[in-house]
Amino acid sequence: MSMPVMLFAAGFGTRMKHLTADRPKPMVEVAGRPLIDHAISLADGISPPSIVANLHYLPDILQQHLHPKGIQTIVETPDILETGGGLRNALPVLGAGPVFTMNTDAIWNGPNPLNMLLNAWDPDRMDALLMGIPPENALEHSGAGDFTIDDDGRLSRGPGVVYGGVQIIKTDLLSAVSERSFSLNLIWDQMLANGKLHGIEYSGRWCDVGHPDGVKTAEALLANNV
Repeated sequence: MSMPVMLFAAGFGTRMKHLTADRPKPMVEVAGRPLIDHAISLADGISPPSIVANLHYLPDILQQHLHPKGIQTIVETPDILETGGGLRNALPVLGAGPVFTMNTDAIWNGPNPLNMLLNAWDPDRMDALLMGIPPENALEHSGAGDFTIDDDGRLSRGPGVVYGGVQIIKTDLLSAVSERSFSLNLIWDQMLANGKLHGIEYSGRWCDVGHPDGVKTAEALLANNV
């Protein structure tokens, strides 16, 4: 059984420089399609009951693009709410159960990461399940990784895998955060302390499209040229 998908699409995209002067980052094109359409294709692959996107920077452009696709949008105003605040703000639309969250600034080449997460999800053991990328398969990303995965799939902070921006997460803990704008790292830290933050490794390759050079690399990845 699938679950709703939350697309994070509210960022300013400042690292994209001139590419986001007249459009939000999710509308930057990779291989002739907006970044967000690549994410939507993956979401559609698991037939979710709903897809919701949070917006902030130049929201009208995204609304005009997303509404004909049946995607619900929530404009964060006056301030951006970050990942945790944005997810909590969308819960009246998403519902109370576990949800997928998905960044919209990456390109995946390989199996559908949402389907991999769905197949590995065990709500009795997990409060969240994150998709990790081995650093050698994470293009346009530097560093040794964000998390270490142990033999039972539990995560700890440290080098090992790069968080790929896709997860399944229970939303119960969001209501206890007093700040209006906050990162999901706050929730992950609680799950880490309880041994309930889990991860799996992606078997394909992934590209961060957070800056202009990432567009060319992502296009080469899709063409299997890197």
